[in-house]
Amino acid sequence: MKTKTIFSCQNCGYQSPKWLGRCPDCSSWNSFVEEESSEPQKNKQRESLYKNEPVLLKDISLKQSARLNTGLVELDRVLGGGIVPGSVILIGGDPGIGKSTISLQISNELTKSGHTVFYVSGEESVEQTKLRADRLGARGEANFYVVNQTDLSFIAAHIKKIKPRVVIIDSIQVIFEPSISSSPGSVSQVRECAGILTQLAKTTETTIFIIGHVTKEGTIAGPRVLEHIVDTVLYFEGDRFSSYRILRAVKNRFGSTNEIGVFEMGGAGLKEVSNPSEIFLSEKPHDVSGSVVVSILEGSRPLLVEIQALVSHSGFGYARRRAQGFDFNRLSLLVAVLEKRVGLHLEAEDIFVNVAGGIKVEDPACDLGIVLAIASSFQNKNIDSGTVVLGEVGLAGEVRSVSQVSLRLNEAEKLGFKQCILPKSNMKGLDYKTGGMELFAVSTLKEALDIVFKE
Repeated sequence: MKTKTIFSCQNCGYQSPKWLGRCPDCSSWNSFVEEESSEPQKNKQRESLYKNEPVLLKDISLKQSARLNTGLVELDRVLGGGIVPGSVILIGGDPGIGKSTISLQISNELTKSGHTVFYVSGEESVEQTKLRADRLGARGEANFYVVNQTDLSFIAAHIKKIKPRVVIIDSIQVIFEPSISSSPGSVSQVRECAGILTQLAKTTETTIFIIGHVTKEGTIAGPRVLEHIVDTVLYFEGDRFSSYRILRAVKNRFGSTNEIGVFEMGGAGLKEVSNPSEIFLSEKPHDVSGSVVVSILEGSRPLLVEIQALVSHSGFGYARRRAQGFDFNRLSLLVAVLEKRVGLHLEAEDIFVNVAGGIKVEDPACDLGIVLAIASSFQNKNIDSGTVVLGEVGLAGEVRSVSQVSLRLNEAEKLGFKQCILPKSNMKGLDYKTGGMELFAVSTLKEALDIVFKE
């Protein structure tokens, strides 16, 4: 068998016969590592794949395989209703965010339901895994198997012998295939191991969870092809020093990518948060300028979050703009609209915007709330704590319509809000029977400011 030396980019997997300082594919610097590449051997299993004959789409019969409930409602929502048999799910996130914790909790809940789970711990011994399981309250049923192994050939043999319903790989960066000479965690190893595990999942109808480390930029370590191979990619978001975690699907072949799950990290593991709006608003200050509540939509779930803004005179020649949990470029655009269309002189003011609770907001319906919070802090005028705001702001200073208004209003009324400022265009055909909440329809920013700061 002939071997040759190649250089592989550790970020995107690009290969070159010589070392390059900068990757021509992903433009990253000093990312090439020397690896030995061998000619692939003939594989009878791979040759057998070509024996499958093409069939007509109308003649394919579907297997009505029921989804598996993980026992965690928030996780099932993100997955689209549960685990699809034979799927491969990649879980990523910062160190200490809760990837291994939720994996053990999933294993414990599935074994309670009678399903066989095989947990492959490549970074911890079985004794260390047992200690963590005891802390999380996982009793370890008779169908819960644990092994400390990094050799993929042995892992595949164990899977074929035990025949589990769910397999958890913790983590893919330490697993290696013996036939590949490169070190574990390299592009070749990660790509080949993920491909073998995916093929194993599809042929045995075994669901495989893969835990992946992340880089400094927050992306999955290894080549991007890893995210293309798997069926679902889940990311944990949130500050590691905060107790709240957001689980978001950035790719899902069997469900929506707009759903999120909210968890609270405690001493006994991750606890589901059934009503995140109450959590995000629990510490909202009263009678303070620069604070406003907005209604955002994450998939089919409405969330009420607090927007905080602080405007202070700049002591330097250049005014600063900072945003936490909100897009910085969008903030600069909204500040420009306030200056041009409303006439607020913010060119010499430092502006800081924060989304309380550590959540990242991408819904354009929070634009109006951002603008009102900045104006409130600049003019040092309070906004009524019983007011919820929603609406997209255009460059002409107009307030544009948003989606799912009735759903947002029902959530706000449920939490006791008395009035809502919303786009006038959303009032047409609005399917909402007002209870104790008063609606104020606006079409421009000036109208919204007049209503909020009326004497």
